[in-house]
Amino acid sequence: MQGNLSEIDIRSILQLIELGQRTGLLFVEAYQSHYGNKLNRPLTEESLPQTWFIFFINGQIIYSQEANSSVFRLRDYLRYYRIKLQGEETPTNSDRSLCAPEYGYLGRMLEQDIINPQQARNIIYSLVHETLFDLLSLRQGNFIFELDKPLAPQITTLEITPLVSKIFQQLQEWKLLYPYIQSPDQFPILTDVERLRSYAASSTVKKLQHWGDGKTSLRQLARYLNRDVLTLAKAIYPYVQQGVIHIASQETGPCLPHNQDTVQHSQENQNLQAIVCIDDTATICETVQSILQPQGYNAISFTNPLEALRGVFQLQPHLILCDIVMPDLDGYQLCAMLRHSSAFRVVPIIMLSAKTSYIDRVKANMVGATDYLTKPFESTELLLLIKKYLNKPSGRSPTPKMGHLLIQANIG
Repeated sequence: MQGNLSEIDIRSILQLIELGQRTGLLFVEAYQSHYGNKLNRPLTEESLPQTWFIFFINGQIIYSQEANSSVFRLRDYLRYYRIKLQGEETPTNSDRSLCAPEYGYLGRMLEQDIINPQQARNIIYSLVHETLFDLLSLRQGNFIFELDKPLAPQITTLEITPLVSKIFQQLQEWKLLYPYIQSPDQFPILTDVERLRSYAASSTVKKLQHWGDGKTSLRQLARYLNRDVLTLAKAIYPYVQQGVIHIASQETGPCLPHNQDTVQHSQENQNLQAIVCIDDTATICETVQSILQPQGYNAISFTNPLEALRGVFQLQPHLILCDIVMPDLDGYQLCAMLRHSSAFRVVPIIMLSAKTSYIDRVKANMVGATDYLTKPFESTELLLLIKKYLNKPSGRSPTPKMGHLLIQANIG
């Protein structure tokens, strides 16, 4: 079995392996980062693909890891049990498989009574959970499943359906952390110790001082604490919102919108009322810009909803036009996220949709949308609606009518 992830996703592949009770190895290769931080691009000397292995026995998972992770993840997990790796940190020819060095080490540690069976099972679960957390986010790439003998010794087996369901739900919750936290590979940095002391326990402050050094990623910290990365990220999320912890990327530094040209253009037109259009259809964005710009508005568009979510926090627009049906993050989710931020509680958000049913309008109301515009629309319709909510100089004064009760509930 082999194919492309644009035709069948990882979740479906795993379900097929489970239903067929297959024993073997799934190989996955992708050029796109699982959190949208890298563009899909061809293989070059500067850019190598990410690859993963998942091992199965009778339709259950034995073990999984990213191909180039060696034993560094294992070293981090062993730290929680205060156990150090014994001997060399590179795989040997005696290992069952050169693509599973962690598994080989765990097997030898069990034989030597360095770790007990329960600890080994816990570590395997964490390793598999971490790998699937990345893989289930992939949208592009290739896969091959090959029948093969299972890894030995058999430390544990994991049922696919409950594990995948749990991780899939976690991925939905992870989206709620945007734009403050975007990737498990980002680094927390404690930036305001005195302010943190004013509302956090001394033990919490001490821990954050120790780990918030900009050198330990969220993922590493989760391993050290024997927690999944979502639990950790949710724990520090309030501190990130308050600005006492800064989240940085190793490669790019502080998280900023990817479309820096858009941001710079907006800053150059900061005296104009800013309107952001979020729609995965480029022609809609172009149409909105062609209508608004001649009228003296600073129109900025995004076709990627996750990129848009990051962008609006820096742009601070006066009004937002948001499509409902979009990949990765739909308009309802995006609107709800913005309404949970004090910066966007009263900014007009107008939903764009080809759907005309009463239920769709009610759903928009429930997540805090200000109004609803059905596509296709005339330029006069759009302009009248915008003037309705941007009739004051600041453009931020009109309180949204739809979703008003929701906003009050959030504040209360």
